[in-house]
Amino acid sequence: MKVLVVDDEPIVRRLLETSLTQWGYEVVSAPGGEEAWAVLQRDEAPSLAILDWTMPGIDGLELCRRVRLLDRPARPYLIFVTARARTQDIVTGLEAGADDYIVKPFQREELKARVQVGVRMLELQAALAERVRELEEALARVKQLQGLLPICSYCKKVRDDQNYWQQVEIYIEGHSDAQFTHGICPECREKYVEPELERLREIRRTGEAAP
Repeated sequence: MKVLVVDDEPIVRRLLETSLTQWGYEVVSAPGGEEAWAVLQRDEAPSLAILDWTMPGIDGLELCRRVRLLDRPARPYLIFVTARARTQDIVTGLEAGADDYIVKPFQREELKARVQVGVRMLELQAALAERVRELEEALARVKQLQGLLPICSYCKKVRDDQNYWQQVEIYIEGHSDAQFTHGICPECREKYVEPELERLREIRRTGEAAP
């Protein structure tokens, strides 16, 4: 997974880069908000970003707000890593759109755990998005028959939306994904088929008996 590190302090940025690389992540770095914003607008933007708050130009708070306004289905998971430790700062950061908040100085183990939480959340979101896509495709393929359907009392044809009368099977095939395979029910076999077979057998016997 690709992770963006944004911090204007080279030492902190290097520490984050080294740790994330050791944990198996692909790291992209930016020294400030302007550069980070350019990276996050790309089609192949990192899925997770670690942001400092206080930076020249676009600060971390404004960067969060801009990211949350991006018109795309999957937005990056944002983690603040900042020296701002007041409760109100944490609330403000989360309200701006951050998903998590770590106060400097931080422990590497905590950072690793928080990043892993972010990865799990992104995986769950991706799985949910895929499930929604599958359901939308399934619904697009389904046509439902509903409401009152006029049917002739004698020939059993049904009237369609254009006021044409059709055989039931033709109408249903045109309004659903169902297809028909024809058979003969026991009642119709006894009423229609057996008499016809007997008639044919009688004709055959008559023909064979003729000189």
